Amino acid sequence: MSRAALLVLADGRFPAGGHAHSGGAEAAVRAGRVTDAAGLEDFCRGRLHTAGLVAAALAAAAVLGAEPAELDAAADARTPSPALRAAARRLGRQLLRATRASWPSDELDALARRFPKGAHQPVVLGVAARAAGLGPDDAAYCAAYESVSGPATATVRLLSLDPFDATGVLARLAPELDGVAARAVAAARRVADDGVDALPAASGPLLEVGAEWHATWPVRLFAS
Repeated sequence: MSRAALLVLADGRFPAGGHAHSGGAEAAVRAGRVTDAAGLEDFCRGRLHTAGLVAAALAAAAVLGAEPAELDAAADARTPSPALRAAARRLGRQLLRATRASWPSDELDALARRFPKGAHQPVVLGVAARAAGLGPDDAAYCAAYESVSGPATATVRLLSLDPFDATGVLARLAPELDGVAARAVAAARRVADDGVDALPAASGPLLEVGAEWHATWPVRLFAS
């Protein structure tokens, strides 16, 4: 296993399309729920413990060899918003293109054939991590970190927030990210015996509602 592969996969410059998505931050800013660093921290904390936990568990389960089609269906069931489901598949398709170029593997090729329009991004992330020789903990950390780093980066643009303040938010959330990753991996290890129902289904209703609202805007900075 090359732990350095995790740095490549989690790098914001990795061409996986995440830079075009705000993780719900754009809608939260427009609604007035995020106006400063304190609001960003509250938003990211909520996202980490809901969407972040679910994504981390899906990614970890994929690394452990769970059936990608079953995981993709589980991701669908945990994503009520059609707009968010579409965004997750777009991101999955872009991530798959990048990872097939970086870590060619039969598993990634099979995933591309099975989901020509894209699988959910966390599922692709897990299969990619497996192809890169990474473990379930690595995939869980990557997914959990992405769930908060995307909104933090987007908010710098949306609010002209000081980048140092945004980075401080991520640093303060680090201990909670550790806990979320551990919970995600523990749940993923139960999938072999209990099926995908063992995975968390934490809900963030405002993220879902905000995504549907955001999708109706004629002008926006981010795709989601």
